[in-house]
Amino acid sequence: MKNNNISVVLACDNNYVILLAALLKSIELNHIENSIIDIYIVDDKISKRNKTKLEQSLNLNKMNLIWLKMTEIIPKNISLPIVNNAYPINTYVRLLIPYIVPETVEKAIFMDVDMIVLDDISNLWNVDTGEFVIGAASDTIGPVTKTIGNGIENYKELGLDPEQRYFNAGLQLINKKKWLEQDITIKTINAINNNKKYASLGDQYGLNIALIGNWYEIDRLWNCFSVNDDPYPKLIHYFHRKPIYKSYSYNYRDEFYYYLNKTKWENFKPIGASSRYFKKINNIIQKLKFKFFK
Repeated sequence: MKNNNISVVLACDNNYVILLAALLKSIELNHIENSIIDIYIVDDKISKRNKTKLEQSLNLNKMNLIWLKMTEIIPKNISLPIVNNAYPINTYVRLLIPYIVPETVEKAIFMDVDMIVLDDISNLWNVDTGEFVIGAASDTIGPVTKTIGNGIENYKELGLDPEQRYFNAGLQLINKKKWLEQDITIKTINAINNNKKYASLGDQYGLNIALIGNWYEIDRLWNCFSVNDDPYPKLIHYFHRKPIYKSYSYNYRDEFYYYLNKTKWENFKPIGASSRYFKKINNIIQKLKFKFFK
């Protein structure tokens, strides 16, 4: 039987659960259509205390929280690539979504946790992506929209059209059937493994190669970077420095704290940059452990 609920997949560790709280609260408060939202949370060592705190922050009549362990969702026949960056290994969850959600789920929204939603998520859910594998927004900062030519450094070597658009992988509306039929997970992993010198952005690099010309471009306001200054974004993506840090200097700070202050983290005070660097170091350590001790 087809599942008519909205399906959203997220991945989060204990350091960023505060971002997850603001994101889920923003989804809840702006969702006025009556469909239920199934939130699949890939749990990368979130503490029991923070899980309880998160659940107590939300109206669970509107959404179902479905917890999945990071250590249990990677198919045995899939080996995730390790590249030279400080992103956590859980960023690769977006490559595994068709294997994570139940068979009854035909499509899913993937979102990075460093986002807040300012429109009804059902409006994103109902975007018709046609024959394309995913819907995504172009990677846009100010008036500049990336293309394959300036997003994939070795595009010539790969024989890619430099004029094709380049998308940000932080938000995706995924057609599960088409993804599986076209073996996008393996194509993406192969693109990364075969070009590690250029794949510092990991899965985003690989996905833009695997899906070149095969993605539907949704309104970029559904993935508005925090360095931009659009007056009416539908979704804000704090894609670089996060507003939980004292050093945050981009836009939309107040919007983030508006939603955070409606959760159990309402008295949170921004923290020093050292915490950010410790997280990056820990990400690198965890990736090395994953590579050598899995």
